[in-house]
Amino acid sequence: MRKIIRTKHYSIQAEKTYLVWIKRLILFNQKRPPKGLGEQEITAFLTYLAVDRHVTSSTQNLALYAIVFMYKHVFERELTLLPDTVRARTSKRVPTVLSHNEAMSIISQTNEKYCLMFSLLYGCGIRKAELLKLRIKDIDFAAKSVFVFGGKRGKDRVTMLPNNLTASLNSQIETVRQIHLKDIAEGWGETSLPAGLARKYPYAIKEFKWQYLFPSTNRCQHSVDGYYCRHHLH
Repeated sequence: MRKIIRTKHYSIQAEKTYLVWIKRLILFNQKRPPKGLGEQEITAFLTYLAVDRHVTSSTQNLALYAIVFMYKHVFERELTLLPDTVRARTSKRVPTVLSHNEAMSIISQTNEKYCLMFSLLYGCGIRKAELLKLRIKDIDFAAKSVFVFGGKRGKDRVTMLPNNLTASLNSQIETVRQIHLKDIAEGWGETSLPAGLARKYPYAIKEFKWQYLFPSTNRCQHSVDGYYCRHHLH
């Protein structure tokens, strides 16, 4: 299942989540191989999640997506859920949105590094995962833009860069430059690239513009390609 997920270029987080739900399905059915399970066992598992575990509808749906993916792409078999499946109820709540003053109050309480991160989240209108995946090359000071690659549902987009963050961003980029130069001096300098890209563009793995804007404190092993690199901040 992991091989098929990677062939379809799903994210690492999606891969981990799908495999966790398949593991839970197997454990729920006394470790029986999933190929031998039928609609009755899967219906019982989904009902158990809603009735006994009290999961939300989004959590139950995520489990269902993982199971459907496995049967469709691994076992090449279509599932038909039984009509007595208990579905978790979707809660309807009005989202709580911070006012401008509240947001600025929170940002002002953070230290310098995280202050910049929260300011980018708020000022650029980007998501947490999109922020962490920003690279040096994604900041365009001339056009006052931030390029977001592979955002939600894999879509790319351009968003605005607030003027008052220019100085802080330049300072952060210089900090990343010093980290990168130190890594190179120690015989490292590789950044974390999407699976397979390091083989296709070997020159990019050590280029400064490909380094993350908010790099991790320590180097780690790439989850797919196996080389040691500096990933983004967790």
